[in-house]
Amino acid sequence: MNDVKRRIAESLLQIKSIKLETANFFTWASGWHSPIYCDNRKILSYPAVRGQVRDAFAELIARKYPGAEVLAGVATGAIAHGALVAEKMGLPFIYVRSAPKAHGLSNQVEGEVAPGAKVVVIEDLISTGGSSLSAVEALRAAGCEVLGMVAIFTYGFPRAAANFAERGVALDTLSDYQTLIPLAAERGYIRPADLDALNEWRESPETWKQ
Repeated sequence: MNDVKRRIAESLLQIKSIKLETANFFTWASGWHSPIYCDNRKILSYPAVRGQVRDAFAELIARKYPGAEVLAGVATGAIAHGALVAEKMGLPFIYVRSAPKAHGLSNQVEGEVAPGAKVVVIEDLISTGGSSLSAVEALRAAGCEVLGMVAIFTYGFPRAAANFAERGVALDTLSDYQTLIPLAAERGYIRPADLDALNEWRESPETWKQ
């Protein structure tokens, strides 16, 4: 699995799905300042990387969750990735909105899924885990048995690990921050001098550069 994590991390760096800037840092929607920005929507524009992610997801799900009956993507970032994986695995696909629709049938879970169905949730990015776990709760409320969640990338925040543990949700990712940063230094995407700032941010993202 470590080889997969390195290969995925390298691909994300190559297509600039992940950008690292310790001086000209980014501001997230949450207001946090960050030296890293991850936009996994870019993967869809690169067929080779898109296929790499699809195949890695399919292998992971088949190995860890052989009893999976349905795949569920979290809107909006994981809908396309989830559909690609479901097509490869020959499984039904549904997706979960961030909130129920304000009109029509007021669905939050879109697609056909029977109560009791064994579901694996697909996500593109894990930060604190809040929105991802909201999708799990929506599926559970619909009567699904959530086997676990798989995601492309995680920042690996302790808060996220605690949130997933509290909700009883297993999480596996194709790559992670701990794999990415040494690889980025090795490949020259960052300078050795940037490592202290990146590690400092990882320890306290809420207060970094505030």
